[in-house]
Amino acid sequence: MLSGEQNRMLTQVGAGTPMGELLRRYWMPIAAVAELDDKSMKPMRLLGENLVLYRDQAGNYGLLDRHCPHRHADLSYGWVEGCGLRCNYHGWVWDHTGKCLEQPFEEAANPEARFKDRVRIKAYPVEAKAGLLWAYPGPPPVPLVPTWEPFTWRNGFVQIVFSEVPCNWFQCQENSIDPVHFEWLHSNWTRVLQSDKGPKPPTHLKIGFEEFEYGFVYRRVLEGQSESDELWTVGRTCLWPNCLFTGGHFEWRVPIDDENMLSVGWFFDRVPNEMEPYRQDRIPYWYSPIKDPLTDRWITSHVMNQDFVAWVGQGIVADRTQEHLGESDRGVILFRKRMLEEAAIVARGGDPKAVVRDPEKNARLSLPRVRQGPGARSIAMAAEGPPRMLWHAGQPPEIADEIRRIWTERKGA
Repeated sequence: MLSGEQNRMLTQVGAGTPMGELLRRYWMPIAAVAELDDKSMKPMRLLGENLVLYRDQAGNYGLLDRHCPHRHADLSYGWVEGCGLRCNYHGWVWDHTGKCLEQPFEEAANPEARFKDRVRIKAYPVEAKAGLLWAYPGPPPVPLVPTWEPFTWRNGFVQIVFSEVPCNWFQCQENSIDPVHFEWLHSNWTRVLQSDKGPKPPTHLKIGFEEFEYGFVYRRVLEGQSESDELWTVGRTCLWPNCLFTGGHFEWRVPIDDENMLSVGWFFDRVPNEMEPYRQDRIPYWYSPIKDPLTDRWITSHVMNQDFVAWVGQGIVADRTQEHLGESDRGVILFRKRMLEEAAIVARGGDPKAVVRDPEKNARLSLPRVRQGPGARSIAMAAEGPPRMLWHAGQPPEIADEIRRIWTERKGA
């Protein structure tokens, strides 16, 4: 059980708060690269800040304060022009670094004053990697965007899935280090939802947790298994500070503000051996629905949707002063403790855990993995047929069709 003050420290994400300052030391995935192929500008909210994301005509990505410093107009109603974003109110132009490029009337009225050189807008660095756009909302020196090992894998079909979830990010990330929930939320509850009269799923017999350079590994032994099974030998990875890696996909919990979270999923499916070499020119993205529009109830058919039900069911911001934690919560307790410790390091001016600064090391950051790595998909696995999207509801038909085409087409056919 936490105190009210500890709960606030863990859940508040605004600038100047302990957790807000910690999270600002990391790159956050905020959009898909392909989103700005479809439309060059996107209003957004990150860590309680109203921002606008855009790509200029030179290919630079910018993430600026939503409001123009001139008269506070909303820049998301402006337009991309040349190497900047032009405000629709008086035509001031801002580049991706926060520099003012043009002030049409001021320059005409008093060209010698160079007023534009004395005005800047808040701007955050943005980089593209693995089909995602990443933002760094913190102070210098800017770290490197992590190159996680799966980002280097070839011969796979990748898709990116977003969902906006109306609750605090921290209760979502706690799920990433809670192995026992899978038995009940995803196995037993799915059985109930499907009116399945078959045997119950195996129960958890043992769980274990250990910390490593980039987060935590949790391990488990299920009924009928032993410590020689993959769930114990490899486990699953809770990545610092706001991600889960399962061996085949990532799930980031990106704070929009104290009361809303953007779920970002990056899914890799190894193509059949017969389709190699396979190159994906454009990584597709889609937004997954979380509520049934007919009933206004949460969708429960897919794994992540079931997680959403559990998270929002705890309240917009979970009240941890009312909890009664048990043995299954050892990972959650460890995670909370370490987050508070790392926030204290940042408050003292230090670098927190898992900030990547070594370019040589960042060429490929290894993680525990299962099944999906290079060469892992055998012909026998490919014969099982196209992978189904088990995680999110609402996969667009065109993406499902493309996956079926890849898995059924044969080279030269």
